[in-house]
Amino acid sequence: MAVLLSENFRALFYAPFYAAVVTGAFERAGVEVELRASPDPASASRALRAREVDVMWGGPLRVMMLRDVEPAADLVCFCDVVGRDPFFVVGARPRPDFTLPDLLSVKLATVSEVPTPWICLQDDLRRAGLDPARVDRITDGTMGENEMALREGKVDAVQVFQPHAEQLVSSGAGYVWYAAADRGLTAYTTLVTRRDVLTERADELMRMVRGIDETLKWFDEAPAFDIAGQLQSYFPDVAVPLFAACIERYRALNLWGRDPVIRREGYDRLHAAMRSAGALSRDIPFEDVVDTSLARRAIQA
Repeated sequence: MAVLLSENFRALFYAPFYAAVVTGAFERAGVEVELRASPDPASASRALRAREVDVMWGGPLRVMMLRDVEPAADLVCFCDVVGRDPFFVVGARPRPDFTLPDLLSVKLATVSEVPTPWICLQDDLRRAGLDPARVDRITDGTMGENEMALREGKVDAVQVFQPHAEQLVSSGAGYVWYAAADRGLTAYTTLVTRRDVLTERADELMRMVRGIDETLKWFDEAPAFDIAGQLQSYFPDVAVPLFAACIERYRALNLWGRDPVIRREGYDRLHAAMRSAGALSRDIPFEDVVDTSLARRAIQA
């Protein structure tokens, strides 16, 4: 019986998940995986909890938030893939000496589609001794709308992921001021399941993890054009050269994990950001949200 895997939403930084399907990595690991589309993270989570799918990919952030309001919630993260923050601050003018205090003197359009990018950026500001409330921030635009606003001179900087950042840079309309991945490990995207599935289908899920491990190694070594060519059907509006440039920039930032084991350091950084933003009412222990046993067994085999 196939493992039903739900995407979170369609995003380029999730490329390894699509690649594990397209390149046959899951098949070579001995597991059948059926990918299910999802319009947004909330829909993916609902499907997982309703037992309509077996596994989804998503951020530990949502599992922590669920545990905060439902202490007995049974979702668990078990395989690391995106180990750093994939978002950028892109400005309309070059700022080669950019520092975080510069954000207090510009109009910044931040991400409205998902909460994690601003939760993490506001924590960066706090750690630099700055008050996030002082940022002149536009909060209700989509990344596509914000990209256009930067091109039209309506804002000074935008917070976006790929391919928006690369589109701005390659056209000369934007300059990368800040890559959030540079802050270090931040547990961003993992495989997530229910604890009963983690136990009952442990062999299949461990094979999934092996497929992800193979894919992460391929991402580390394969020519970016090869990766882009393999995955273009998932992103038909992104030309292969642009797609490859996006992969190269992310790879230079070590965005994707070196192996599938979720690191406590990355979890702690995300947890601290959520606490500072008021997204959690209490501390959520690592062990309540993460189980690394399958991943550790998978890479030792």
